[in-house]
Amino acid sequence: MKKVLIVFGTRPEAIKMAPLVKEFEKYPVDFDTRVCVTAQHREMLDQVLRFFDINPQYDLDLMKPGQDLYGLTAAIITELKPVLENFKPDYVFVHGDTTTTMASSIAGFYSGAKVCHIEAGLRTHNKYAPFPEEINRQITGRVTDYHFAPTNASRENLLKENIDTKTIIVTGNTVIDALLQSVEKVKQEPSDLVKQLDNDLSGADLLLVTGHRRENHGDGFIRICEALKTIALERPSVQIVYPVHLNPKVLEPVNRILGDIKNIKLIEPLAYHDFIWMMDRAKIIITDSGGVQEEAPSLGKPVLVMRETTERPEAVEAGTVILVGTDTDKIIQETFALLDDDTHFKEMSSRHNPYGDGKACGRIVEFMKELELVKNFK
Repeated sequence: MKKVLIVFGTRPEAIKMAPLVKEFEKYPVDFDTRVCVTAQHREMLDQVLRFFDINPQYDLDLMKPGQDLYGLTAAIITELKPVLENFKPDYVFVHGDTTTTMASSIAGFYSGAKVCHIEAGLRTHNKYAPFPEEINRQITGRVTDYHFAPTNASRENLLKENIDTKTIIVTGNTVIDALLQSVEKVKQEPSDLVKQLDNDLSGADLLLVTGHRRENHGDGFIRICEALKTIALERPSVQIVYPVHLNPKVLEPVNRILGDIKNIKLIEPLAYHDFIWMMDRAKIIITDSGGVQEEAPSLGKPVLVMRETTERPEAVEAGTVILVGTDTDKIIQETFALLDDDTHFKEMSSRHNPYGDGKACGRIVEFMKELELVKNFK
């Protein structure tokens, strides 16, 4: 039996790793699977853990007010040390591009475990966009032993960095596994909040907005808010719902510019299951999130991405997302095009999602089982 430690710390990581935890747990004879959370995000992380019924064996509980990247990185490496020394995992699984991912991969490497990177190979090739995620990904890639790439384009990125082709496995993205497993459950068991939101919307076209990226703080968020204000005022029949990130650099401009507009509803960040419902209910999604770019096309939702570049170019090429950056005029123009041109909307909403079929976790665990068989045979 091999020991597997799955480490994550933020809500997006938890969502994408939850179905993998469940898949590994199907094979208790083959794998002793344990979960360690850093709690880089505390409350939002816990919501996801409850929804997927995951009880971590290790909880580092590292979130602190005003925590910066220096302190967080050091704390993750230091606090993971006794976990790694106690459990002695053969494999440490990390996901994506967070500070938890980067620091945990280094700690796993120090411990002698094999590092396995879920959602490997995404690149913008601009170390400041997104910051610090692009460099987190690249550092993780250098210490990774097995790279689980969501797409062929991600695989090609890794090959260009001289990663051994035998260590790269194209799986699709685990976020699609999580989404497809969750959406029907959410429809059947709507929360009280969802029922109230549905009543408030009264059949209006819903524009769902999310925004939190560091590179958009300051003038970027001001331009975004001015665009949303114009859209709301010129299309009074549209309802914009914006679950606002708790970072003060987001809260201040959003509340100041959008707080008094009748058809803009500013709400607290949503629990995962409520957010899934909102995505499914939305007509258009306007976001700077990476995960939403992958999820929304599976629900047939056009996505406008408020970033200058994306590490998910497959979505741009497939036509399921449009990059609008923080350009006020472009955000307005592309939103109106989708609202006013039914043909354009239908074409974009019906395009194939390049990020998978919901079977990524099965492919990952099957690879690990076969890997162990090969090792035992040798």
